Amino acid sequence: MSKIKPSKGAPYARILGVGGYRPTRVVPNEVILETIDSSDEWIRSRSGIATRHWASDEETVAAMSVEASGKAIADAGITADKIGAVIVSTVSHFKQTPAVATEIADKLGTEKAAAFDISAGCAGFGYGLTLAKGLVTEGSAPYVLVIGVERLSDLTDLEDRATAFLFGDGAGAVVVGPSEEPAIGPTVWGSEGDKSETIKQTVPWTDYRSGEVAKFPAITQEGQAVFRWAVFEMAKVAKEALDAAGLSPDDLDVFIPHQANMRIIDSMVKTLKLPEHVTVARDIETTGNTSAASIPLAMERLLATGEAKSGDTALVIGFGAGLVYAATVVTLP
Repeated sequence: MSKIKPSKGAPYARILGVGGYRPTRVVPNEVILETIDSSDEWIRSRSGIATRHWASDEETVAAMSVEASGKAIADAGITADKIGAVIVSTVSHFKQTPAVATEIADKLGTEKAAAFDISAGCAGFGYGLTLAKGLVTEGSAPYVLVIGVERLSDLTDLEDRATAFLFGDGAGAVVVGPSEEPAIGPTVWGSEGDKSETIKQTVPWTDYRSGEVAKFPAITQEGQAVFRWAVFEMAKVAKEALDAAGLSPDDLDVFIPHQANMRIIDSMVKTLKLPEHVTVARDIETTGNTSAASIPLAMERLLATGEAKSGDTALVIGFGAGLVYAATVVTLP
C-alpha cells in the first residue's frame, strides 16, 4: 500500500480572470506593402487582416506579459501573492534560459511561484490551460497564471509575400483557480509531427550564428497545406472537444478559435454548423496572428466589448506549428 497521502486540490477549475496587452503601434497593410508586391485588397481577402500591432523595444515579451497578467489578476479578484504557478507559452523569447516566466513571476510580486515556459506554437494557450487545470485540481497550486505572449514581428520576413502580412505582437493572460462545478472541459490535444515542415522557422539559430546564412531566422509556412489541415482536421478536433464536454453546437454561446486566418475561421464555423446565436471571435482583423496570445486576446476583447458575457459557454481551439492542436470548452470568467 502506498504511503503517499492523496492530494487535496479543488474539485474543479475555472478561468477566473482575463487580461490582454496590445502594443501601442498600429501597423496598417500599407506599411506591409512597402516591402512586398501585393495590395490591401489581396491581404484582406486572403487573411481578413487590416491592421496588426508591433511592439517597440520597450514592449518586451516580459513587459507585455506583466501588463496583461496584472489585468487578469485584478479581474480575478485576487492578489499576485496567491499565484502558485506561472506558465508562459511563447516562441519569441530569445533567451534559451532562464525561462521568461521566472522574470514575470518576480515582477508581478508572486511568492516564489513555480514558473516555466512552454513551446507549443499557436496551440500554446490550450496546452497551458490544460496544465493549469491539472495543477489546481491536483493541489500543487491554488491559482495558476497562464500567459500567451509573442513578438512575432521579430520573426517575420517582411519580404516574404506569403507571410509578411500575417503576424502581430501582444500578450494575453488568464488566472485559473478553484471551482465548485466543471468550468474547463476535457482537452482534446495532440500533434502531427509528420507535417511539421508546413510551419517552421526557416533555419536553426546555429546556422545564423555560424554565418552559414546571412538572414535572421523567420517563420515560414506552406499556406495551402496549413489551410486544408486547419479547416478539415481542426473542425473534427473541435467537434471531439464538444463531445468530450457532453455538449452540442447548440449549447455554445461563443466560439474562440486561434486567430490564424479569417477564411479558416469562417470555414470552421460552416463545417461545425454553428447556430447563428453563437458569437464568433474575429479579432484577427485588427490584431493579426499573434500565435499563443491570440485566444486570450480575443477572449478579453469579446468580454470587454460585451459581445460575450461572464458565464457564457465557449469552445476554444488552437492549432499551429508542429503541427500541434488543443481544444476545450470553458465557462467564460
